[in-house]
Amino acid sequence: MTKRVLVIGFARSGAAAAKMMLGQGAQVTVSDNNLDWTNPLVKQLEAKGVQFTTEQDAALLSQVDLIIKNPGIPHSIPILQTAKKLNIPIEVEVAEAQKYIQGNWIAVTGSNGKTTTTEMIAALLRAGSSDHTKVVVAGNIGVPVSEVVPNLTAHDTLITELSSFQLFDMPVVNPHFAVLTNIFSSHLNWHRDRAEYVETKMKITRQQTADDYFIVNWDNDEWVELAQTTQARVVPYSRLNRIQTGAYMQDGWLYFRQEAIMPASELAVPGEHNIENALAAIAVARLNEVPAPLIAQKLSHFTGVEHRLQYVTQLAGRKIYNDSKATDIEATQKALSGFGQNVVLLAGGLDRGDDLSRLAPDFKAHVKALITFGQTGPKLAKVAQALGIPGQVTQDVATAVPVALALSQPDDVILLSPAAASWDQYHTFEERGDRFMAAIQAQKGE
Repeated sequence: MTKRVLVIGFARSGAAAAKMMLGQGAQVTVSDNNLDWTNPLVKQLEAKGVQFTTEQDAALLSQVDLIIKNPGIPHSIPILQTAKKLNIPIEVEVAEAQKYIQGNWIAVTGSNGKTTTTEMIAALLRAGSSDHTKVVVAGNIGVPVSEVVPNLTAHDTLITELSSFQLFDMPVVNPHFAVLTNIFSSHLNWHRDRAEYVETKMKITRQQTADDYFIVNWDNDEWVELAQTTQARVVPYSRLNRIQTGAYMQDGWLYFRQEAIMPASELAVPGEHNIENALAAIAVARLNEVPAPLIAQKLSHFTGVEHRLQYVTQLAGRKIYNDSKATDIEATQKALSGFGQNVVLLAGGLDRGDDLSRLAPDFKAHVKALITFGQTGPKLAKVAQALGIPGQVTQDVATAVPVALALSQPDDVILLSPAAASWDQYHTFEERGDRFMAAIQAQKGE
């Protein structure tokens, strides 16, 4: 009997899901309220038999065996509520794609740091792999898993970044290596409560066995307690040197099970959070037999993920960093903690009513000048002014760059870390970061 599949949301993962299910002989319908009928991919899939609609009423469910939805779509929308009452399974694209994963599967989740950790692991495993094997990254990082799985063999490695939105709708999650970077209170507007959010994150290890590995941050008592509930072999990592049976930092050095890997000061990305990310990556790499000298070499040249405390260039003796992904106060606090007292900070964006005075201790400890923009720009400027920190309110991130250069000196750090979302002026944080880097390149005359 032909499976009848309804795909809700035609973003990249929805398109990938439609292709995947079509390839399995399913009858596929795609529903998207904001469908762009001019999208060439719509025409291509229509020609292959996929039906498209902008409707999302209950009538669509009359002949549906499975729903595959975009991870960000909440279960509260009416069509999904009706589907639950009809006991129609609801999944995300990666839930179906993971059934066909061959070879070594590494999955990474966490409230913060999962993208950087995923890319660090990929860099280390690629360095340690042979010419005949592939190391591929997919998932929440931007590439749907179903796009890459058909091209992988049992000799290859797949590293997936998984968000709580994805894990929530994955009935089966059984990677050989599961990494939990941390758990904070995130996405509580999507999840019912924090307990649901925590349990969703822990799904990454719930179906692991004693043959698998659970790599977990040991620097928080809650995470240590959660680790006791897995059936997998627990491999802890600790920046605070709370345990030495996995990866840890001691006297400024990074170790794995008493084997010295490298000085933490040689990491190319700054910040205590990046030490934690590196420790997680080191644990995975050593468990996959990547030699310690090769790990040290690669991490000393790993300059970060784009828009995430990314080292951009050096300009007139200033080091330039792009942290446009810092869309909240906590992210900017973490970014500032990785530097000394010579930061010229560019910040501002969408005003969500946050108490920006929480940044005052961080400004006092690290910021020598503040250039602001966006809706929160004037409020941030008041916080800095009360501390006697010089600065200027500008129109946007591009106009902030020349001001930052004028207020800085050689050996200073110019850091874009907005502490706010981008939507007041830019469609995405990526666009904001790209405008920043373009303005830097313009100053270089490139």
